[in-house]
Amino acid sequence: MRSRANLVISEVNDRLALKIPSFKLTRRDVLIDRISFDPEVLKTVEEMTAQEEVTREELMTKVNRYAREIVPAFNALLYFKTAYWLARKLVHSLYRVRLGFADDQALAELNDKTSVVFIMNHRSNMDYIVATYLAAERTALSYAVGEWARIWPLQQLIRLMGGYFVRRNSSNPLYRKVLQTYVQMAANGGVPQAVFPEGRLSRDGKLGEPKLGLLGYITKGFDPSGERDIVFIPVGINYDRVLEDRTLTAALNNNQTKNGKRKSAKLITTFKFFQFGFKNLYQRITGSRYRNGYACVNFGQPVSLKEWQQQNGYNSKTPLNDVSGLAADLLDRIGKIIPILPVALVATVVLKHRSNLSELELKSSVFELFNQLEQNGYRAYIPRGDRDYAVTVGIRMLTLRHLLFEDNGLYSVNPDDVDILSYYANSIVHLVETLPEPHFPTRVS
Repeated sequence: MRSRANLVISEVNDRLALKIPSFKLTRRDVLIDRISFDPEVLKTVEEMTAQEEVTREELMTKVNRYAREIVPAFNALLYFKTAYWLARKLVHSLYRVRLGFADDQALAELNDKTSVVFIMNHRSNMDYIVATYLAAERTALSYAVGEWARIWPLQQLIRLMGGYFVRRNSSNPLYRKVLQTYVQMAANGGVPQAVFPEGRLSRDGKLGEPKLGLLGYITKGFDPSGERDIVFIPVGINYDRVLEDRTLTAALNNNQTKNGKRKSAKLITTFKFFQFGFKNLYQRITGSRYRNGYACVNFGQPVSLKEWQQQNGYNSKTPLNDVSGLAADLLDRIGKIIPILPVALVATVVLKHRSNLSELELKSSVFELFNQLEQNGYRAYIPRGDRDYAVTVGIRMLTLRHLLFEDNGLYSVNPDDVDILSYYANSIVHLVETLPEPHFPTRVS
């Protein structure tokens, strides 16, 4: 297995824009030892020993447990053969997957002393799979994954694919120090990482406020005059259908529910998951199945941390201790490249009008929105390069899901699913808000 893995590494390194760094191939036990005996970790242990009634041995046992929980066990054979094949099969069975644009030349020009961090918006748990599939020709990504995935056998698979687990909102200083140490080691070791600055899935479809934890760990102690640079790659991802859309909007609407209601909600969600699976299986057997529209990813222009600090007045004498400005800038860059897809466009228009629209009126309004977005420098993904077909795809997706009603050639919003339509319209609301009024032509009665 080791021999085959080495052959795979040699093969993929010849074609990858970002080669697999040696740190990623280091044995897991070695990395755990390096973290456990890191000077900063040991300093935290000594401080906690003096402050709390806990022995050093007990704290070191916790350090080792935290390190084993976090550190991945990357397997190139599994990542580039099995995982890539499974990801390709899965995403193509669910979506028409498209790469909007990517600056591969800029990636290829980065030197070995560059740490690359892909910064992505978080729409769905499919983000991990879609991004892994589309990025596999460029690099092997390492993700920070929440505790939801710590179940057998998913936990083992994620570790073998280079992912590491993060306890969200943990206030344990020892755990945070161990996590910080690993993230900094990985960044300094040149491991390409993928970070969701929002920290969680968007409940309302909008870009969320950035969380500063992982970004702060990656940039902490960065020396702008040093040899190594950190380069951020903004990544925008969007879907015509997010598989968890109803669960996410329900979580937003029921944010204050009690535990009993949450348990019943989980049962309903599980039932709907199986219902969705059987429905797709039936449609596939009968030949009446459409995939869930388009899934599209855009890779933006690289952002050098050295250059960003110079442009914003930071240097070795004024270090970047507060990353809120950097996070806001990166999130703004992500927002500008989020793919504009048919469902989001149609949802935006029908929510604006609400009243019954003929197909001609609906398409006319969407075409107007297309034009305004393009005039403001935003690029919509147009299937087959045909705007009429793109709008037809959006209408079909929404009517098949009964989010839109069609009656005698007139389309109207399903009043019970306004929150779902808003969820999709919100994926581009930050772009539409920049357009001059009126956004759409007024309907003539």
